[in-house]
Amino acid sequence: MPDPYKIAIVGASSLRGKELNEALTESPFSNADFLLLDEEEQIGQLESVGDEVTFVQRIDASSFQRADFVFFADSEESTQRHWKNAQQSGASIVDMTAGIEQEPGVILRAPWVQESSSEAGKTPGLATPAVVPAHPVAVTVALLMQRLEQLGRLRSSSATVLEPASEYGRAGMDELHQQTVNLLNFQTLPKDVYDTQVAFTATPVFGEAGRFRLAEREARIRRHYQVLRGAGEEETVPLQLVHTPVFHGYGLSMAVELEESVALEHVEAALQGEHVDVMMGDADAPTNLSSAGQGDVLVRVRTASGAPEKATQFWIWAALDNLRVASLNAVACALELQRLRPKGKVQ
Repeated sequence: MPDPYKIAIVGASSLRGKELNEALTESPFSNADFLLLDEEEQIGQLESVGDEVTFVQRIDASSFQRADFVFFADSEESTQRHWKNAQQSGASIVDMTAGIEQEPGVILRAPWVQESSSEAGKTPGLATPAVVPAHPVAVTVALLMQRLEQLGRLRSSSATVLEPASEYGRAGMDELHQQTVNLLNFQTLPKDVYDTQVAFTATPVFGEAGRFRLAEREARIRRHYQVLRGAGEEETVPLQLVHTPVFHGYGLSMAVELEESVALEHVEAALQGEHVDVMMGDADAPTNLSSAGQGDVLVRVRTASGAPEKATQFWIWAALDNLRVASLNAVACALELQRLRPKGKVQ
């Protein structure tokens, strides 16, 4: 019987690492030998891998020896510190942090979209140093636009993206929670992560001293969309990213206009399919809560006027589990890389 693959997860204790761990154990990689790695403060923590329990270990230069796949799921800085060691070990690298997106030869992938488009982006090869799974919002918008084009030419489109605190890990969620508690108790707000009030507030920008920049996140989504769709700047979907006071799950509001009138049910039928679940008729509208734990993007469509007759303008509302969809995309990228390795054998 061939030896199982050896898979290392850097940032195994992070929100993204935990979700990835679960996705891998539900995938064709379920029989792999898993190595959980993290920075100093998480060493010794117990984590479950399928039915097994294992310790989180310290990352060092020898951590990646004999690894077949290394997933980076912690932070951009952590990826930048350790990815060269993983590359030198001969492992296939999947960078979920986009920390090495600009490194020579690294390619962006989203098999959900690119499997059906031979022109969208490059495919991984033996010389590919690493793969960056595309941002889950970019994947969602590209998938929806790809299917809408089956109905005819699009005249215009735009999107507003509602971002959750879990995109910034436990630190982001903890600060949202503490701000909420402190506001209700008339106390000073902690602002280490966002440098602005995010509790009970939707904002398109963080404070200057915050750890993150929403403009950079927005630009990343737009850039990833262009790669997935093989689109130029003039062809991209105008998009605004707004941070919202929710802990988990993206909301996405899209306005689209077709050149020819189409029945609502035809739009719903075009969008329905693998990875997209359309809520039709009187079904409850999807929310960030109902999307939690779902591997599909949940969608509801209505005409811009709200009337049931044929129309050219439509509103599309989508909800998706940000961590789940990102993890499934990362696993799909690894399955592409698997084809380049000796089947079922550790190198």
